[in-house]
Amino acid sequence: MSFFKGFFYAGRGLLNALTERNFRFHLCAAATVIFFGARFYSFRTSEWAVLLLTCAVVLSLECVNTALERLCDKVCPEHDELIKKCKDIAAGAVLIAAIFAVAIGVVLFWSTEKFAEIVYFFSEPLRLVLLIIGILLEAGFVFLPKQRGQDKKK
Repeated sequence: MSFFKGFFYAGRGLLNALTERNFRFHLCAAATVIFFGARFYSFRTSEWAVLLLTCAVVLSLECVNTALERLCDKVCPEHDELIKKCKDIAAGAVLIAAIFAVAIGVVLFWSTEKFAEIVYFFSEPLRLVLLIIGILLEAGFVFLPKQRGQDKKK
């Protein structure tokens, strides 16, 4: 029975991660590249594997970074230079993964022919409106205000 409890705890952890703006940003970026990849690109299995693994690495590191920051804040609520360095290094790990994710995205998605196809696809007014609504919904999701009572980052 404890095996299934682990899934419950992991799900609860993901819900906690959703309270973090950076996690929501990376989640929206992953959803966007997966959508565009599925709709406009004919990726091979290996390319899909690279894309999905890249998304998973960035999201996972964001979760680890958040967990480390919260642990540091609990263990040492006052300013401490070593704690600050630990938090900065963890954030740096996410930054490295995100930079390489962008590079992988450029390698996988860069195609002037596909860009023209995408522009043509969204030149239909209804599709353009839906794209704009999607972008606004993602922006609203990313920039949700923090709920009262949540820990403040230092």
